[in-house]
Amino acid sequence: MNVSSNPRCAVLGYGSWATAIVKTLTVNHHHVNWLVLNNDIFESLTTLSRNTKYLPWCYIDRGFFTPTADINEAVRDAEIVILAMPSAFLKKFLEPLTESLANKVVVSAVKGIIPGDYLTIVEHMNRYYDIPMENLAVVTGPSHAEEVGQCQLSYLTIAAEDLTTAQAVCSVLSNDYFRCSLSTDVLGVEAAAIMKNVYAVAVGIAVGLRYGDNFLAVLISSCAAEMKRFIEKAIPAEERNINTAAYMGDLLVTCYSQLSRNRRLGTLIGKGCSVKSALNEMTMVAEGYYAAECIRRSSMRCNVDMPIADMVWEVLYNKASAREAMKALTQILK
Repeated sequence: MNVSSNPRCAVLGYGSWATAIVKTLTVNHHHVNWLVLNNDIFESLTTLSRNTKYLPWCYIDRGFFTPTADINEAVRDAEIVILAMPSAFLKKFLEPLTESLANKVVVSAVKGIIPGDYLTIVEHMNRYYDIPMENLAVVTGPSHAEEVGQCQLSYLTIAAEDLTTAQAVCSVLSNDYFRCSLSTDVLGVEAAAIMKNVYAVAVGIAVGLRYGDNFLAVLISSCAAEMKRFIEKAIPAEERNINTAAYMGDLLVTCYSQLSRNRRLGTLIGKGCSVKSALNEMTMVAEGYYAAECIRRSSMRCNVDMPIADMVWEVLYNKASAREAMKALTQILK
């Protein structure tokens, strides 16, 4: 889809990743209509040019963004709309929407699954908002919001069935620190972004149980093999290199980084917290909790052997002992 050379953008969401994306767009001198539904954050953005709840140290040039609590106002004159809220809240965010998105480029930066519907964000927007697949894109890759907000070098992938759409998104986001590559493997990169959160929970459980680095290396390499096995079976593609940043890079940073909220969720459980207590202790949403149920259903439907993802599901949803479930997993990893 063709967009203007300096398109107006809308970002829906006000967490850390949304804040980092808005920061990047404003650094690139693109005006952003920013949907912010939290009164305190709205006030801090208006008066301080900072999101005092998420990335409070991140200054954003007030001349390039307009905060609003009205989704229709946010998207009305935007050519590119970026979804950057937790997947569990996407339906609530979009509920008041009456403006059509069909003629806009809609970008998912969610890296999650719609709970209960078991649809990726692209599938959901295509099915329920009549957005043509050629107008939909995904931004993914190893990209902790904290580092992007600090303008630290990051390599992202923009995936869209239509490469002109991917290029349009790339042109508004890319700069010296936000490097973009293009892909047409929309569903493949979405699946990888969902799965890596499940595997980070598994790694976190191992960390909480005090397994060492030697075991973590085996666990993560096994996660990579399992992810490849599932994606190749569930989403066949003629050209796909699972070792590139959109797949392997995102998996590695989410499993290894201290900034990973999914790893933190697993670590709390491994240390003995109940699943409910661990979720309550999280200050941000851990997408791996919702993703575990989706991947479980998908692997059973596709008949793919996924013992690591199954272990996470058993712990999160079937009250399995984290210690015993991990011990059993160690018996089959190689």
